[in-house]
Amino acid sequence: MGELKNPKLAVPVVLIAGIFWSFGPYVVRNIDEAHLVPWQYLFTRGLVIFILLNFYLYLDEGINFIKNYKKIGISGIVGATGLAFAMITFIWSITNTSAAITLLCLAAMPFITALLGFLFLKEEISINVWVAIGIASVGIIIMAAGNHEKNTLIGFILGIISAIGFSVFSVSLRWRKETPKFTTVSIAGLICFLVSLIVVINKDLSLISSNKNQALFAVHGTLVCLGMILYAIASKNIQAAELTLLSLTEVIGGIFWVWLPWLGINEVPATNTIVGGFLIFLAIFYYSLVIKSNRRFIALN
Repeated sequence: MGELKNPKLAVPVVLIAGIFWSFGPYVVRNIDEAHLVPWQYLFTRGLVIFILLNFYLYLDEGINFIKNYKKIGISGIVGATGLAFAMITFIWSITNTSAAITLLCLAAMPFITALLGFLFLKEEISINVWVAIGIASVGIIIMAAGNHEKNTLIGFILGIISAIGFSVFSVSLRWRKETPKFTTVSIAGLICFLVSLIVVINKDLSLISSNKNQALFAVHGTLVCLGMILYAIASKNIQAAELTLLSLTEVIGGIFWVWLPWLGINEVPATNTIVGGFLIFLAIFYYSLVIKSNRRFIALN
């Protein structure tokens, strides 16, 4: 695995990784009738993630990268399944509600991860972290209270489910730390590819969308892989608290790109979303100041 020779470059590298991921919602918003082609999106994106990550592993480790698949174990299967589920529910969430709501749901991931770690790995949660979880929960409730429309509420719920899926992935890596992370993510991409293929065949849908959409599907998969590689290279030189703060570039950037009028989307968050999101950011900032261990893995949407 490549590592930075200069540790001082770790912070900007992780920031860049978050910026790569932040363009995901903007890419989705440019897909023509995205709500009609979610399975085609997942098919292509999953395939791109699988191919690119394995290609990177081949360049980094040679043909020996195949041995990583023998190290997956139950934890890797659980993690890959959780991540695949998160990827699937992400596209359903963001096509049913605003990008801000979907991203802010994902911003709650460190707290969901802490809870899952407490329940399944018996990891202790300090009073300070419980306080942060409480603040974030209030923010999520405020966001939910402002979503009365049926589809928007469904999008919010799917956003929370997606965050849970990402958290399952993170907890699986804590459960068995030697589980190969890149290989787990590539298997998640493969699962998305296979599930989408089965659905498309059963529903007699077209496997391929328009040329424009196919290009955007592939671009999103590429952004995920590039961010993942940069993050992995730099993360060994950054403490967990700093990683939590740096990961906000994905959420803030994602909301900003779809709002920025000259980029053509101009999606303005609702008041409840802004208030709830502020509380989630406040909770994450507080959380980043008090967490001492267990490095957190950034959302891979």
